[in-house]
Amino acid sequence: MKKTLDFKPKFFTAIKNYDRSTFTADLMAGVIVGIVALPLAIAFGIASGVSPEKGIITAIVAGLMISLFGGSKVQIGGPTGAFIIIVYGIIQQYGMQGLTIATLMAGVFLILLGVLRLGTIIKYIPYPIVVGFTSGIAVTIFTTQVKDLLGMQMDAVPSDFIEKWIAYVRNFSHIDPWSAMVGIVSVVIIALMPRLSKKIPGSLVAIIIMTVAVLLLKQYAGITTIETIGDRFSINAALPEAVMPSITWEGIKGLVGPAVTIAVLGAIESLLSATVADGVIGDHHNSNTELIGQGIANIASPLFGGIPATGAIARTMTNINNGGRTPVAGIIHAVVLLLIFLFLMPLAQYIPMACLAGVLVVVSYGMSGWRSFLTMMRNPKSDITVLLLTFFLTIIFDLTVAIEFGLICACLLFMRRMAETTDVHAVLNEIDLNEDADMERGNLEHLTIPRKVEVYEINGPYFFGAGNRFEDIMARYGDKPKVRIIRMRKVPFIDSTGLHNLENMCHMSQKEGIIVVLSGVNPKVEAVLKRNNFDQLLGEENICNHIDLALARAREIVEG
Repeated sequence: MKKTLDFKPKFFTAIKNYDRSTFTADLMAGVIVGIVALPLAIAFGIASGVSPEKGIITAIVAGLMISLFGGSKVQIGGPTGAFIIIVYGIIQQYGMQGLTIATLMAGVFLILLGVLRLGTIIKYIPYPIVVGFTSGIAVTIFTTQVKDLLGMQMDAVPSDFIEKWIAYVRNFSHIDPWSAMVGIVSVVIIALMPRLSKKIPGSLVAIIIMTVAVLLLKQYAGITTIETIGDRFSINAALPEAVMPSITWEGIKGLVGPAVTIAVLGAIESLLSATVADGVIGDHHNSNTELIGQGIANIASPLFGGIPATGAIARTMTNINNGGRTPVAGIIHAVVLLLIFLFLMPLAQYIPMACLAGVLVVVSYGMSGWRSFLTMMRNPKSDITVLLLTFFLTIIFDLTVAIEFGLICACLLFMRRMAETTDVHAVLNEIDLNEDADMERGNLEHLTIPRKVEVYEINGPYFFGAGNRFEDIMARYGDKPKVRIIRMRKVPFIDSTGLHNLENMCHMSQKEGIIVVLSGVNPKVEAVLKRNNFDQLLGEENICNHIDLALARAREIVEG
């Protein structure tokens, strides 16, 4: 049966039975989420190494595309903290042009993931990797904000994690007390605000209070050491035109790694956010449609000067908690941001950098997932290894390296665990028929194994690792048998490695004058064996349906 494209945006199904009460709820939720997204978009943009308006443009363009074409009813998209380190690193190495191309490529990769129906597979990325790089990103974000949070007067901050902290320690005496006070008070306001009101975003309250306070300090107290956005950036509130970057084959080859990282991280974060939202609203998102929508958003965003975007868990939950139930709320959120961008953006120049650093410090704390991290430290050693490897590679090197090595390590450990699930053992003296389902036992309870006959049983998939165990077990026998029976009744499948090992074992046995008899081979495994000429290697009479036939054949060989 031919599979069709799995692209069914929730927006187009949600508006079929849309009514006024639903719109009222979506309108309220969209306005609130737009206000919540404003300080985050500015902070994420600046922390990523771009101007503040690019963060808002990303939230507008990508947020609109994700709501229009995504596979979740309530997903809110835009720039997120997870991308800060990636984006900053790409800009430092390849420039803004490189970031634009990498984001476009990531958008194409996301669309391909959706078209190829790989949305469900992305969800199975090992949890230790997700926790490891999320916690690593949180630590890295916090590290990048220390200078602005404390108003340190220092030269360019090193890019390396360890060198950053060395530089901070050396410049600790150069902290500006007024900036540090703004940063710390901002963190306190954001932390305490939920106790007063869960509907009013603490980050927005902190920005308003601290901006007014800094203006008053400058005006009436003559304090000019507190740096603001306007001191570092020139604010441009004009809508940008869509511009296609100059793309070359050499540029594409050099940016494949960063683009894949953006795509994988965007897929993980957006599907995780959509899954969390499903649990709250009792709905089921379409993973493949969500990936295609995320891909469209990440193609549109860089064309207007934006940065990578994905589904944002915090903003999505804010949308749900304020009554949003359809993608219309996400569209309204984008419109609200657009209106703020057009009419209020010049006011952003007065926002203190220390206050934005405080916002990101709180974001990094929320991302850290330290409780999950500590819980995972009680898991098996293999999970702890993947967790710590991904965590330290993220903070010491970068996320691209962390994801690559984390996935490789997880795959190797998975292979090891799978190999351990297959048991190969020898059956001594007699066979208990009460445990057998591959033979017609009649009134018998046991079958005696004849002299000069060895019986081995494989329990589980016959693939890498299992074949080598035969040599260890066979070495324990002192006398060389005439017949070696291999019971395969509990082998659901066999791969090429298993075939190779089994073939080698058969050849070794034949060189020693030992005849190999296979017992209880299921039809699927038998078909694979025959395609690989095992019927010619062993003889069809030596591939038996069940153990009593195999023992009868063994007696015939021994007595013959």
